[in-house]
Amino acid sequence: MSSESTEVWTGWYRDRSGAEAIVITADGRHVATRIRGVEYTGESFAALSASGEGAAGAGHPLTGCVLEWDLPLPVVLDGAAQQATLACLLTLGERADLSLTLHYGGAAFEACVAGGDFEGALDRVRRQLPPGADFGRRLLQAA
Repeated sequence: MSSESTEVWTGWYRDRSGAEAIVITADGRHVATRIRGVEYTGESFAALSASGEGAAGAGHPLTGCVLEWDLPLPVVLDGAAQQATLACLLTLGERADLSLTLHYGGAAFEACVAGGDFEGALDRVRRQLPPGADFGRRLLQAA
């Protein structure tokens, strides 16, 4: 991953064995995180699987857990950018359930989708913003 185009977010991983802090990286095509010493990568959050040649469990999907992270996402209204935070909660089980909550201007704009479709959920949040408002930057397509 190129450091110029890589975004890094901190968050939490939770499963039956407990919780731990994680770091998530996204480079525009892939997302990755390391959990309990195992690197997970994928084209989307809902498609994370163990990586590494010869690694125990390589190729096994990440499941039976919850990932939670926040990321800054400015909102532009009338030419002025205002700081906002996008809270993300992804449950990986038999299916992926994604919940996004944008905290902006004293309000919370929410979207929940089955299947972990990040862009679809983000579009639902965008449609709830006041007229003329939009995100101040594009989030990586991989997310």
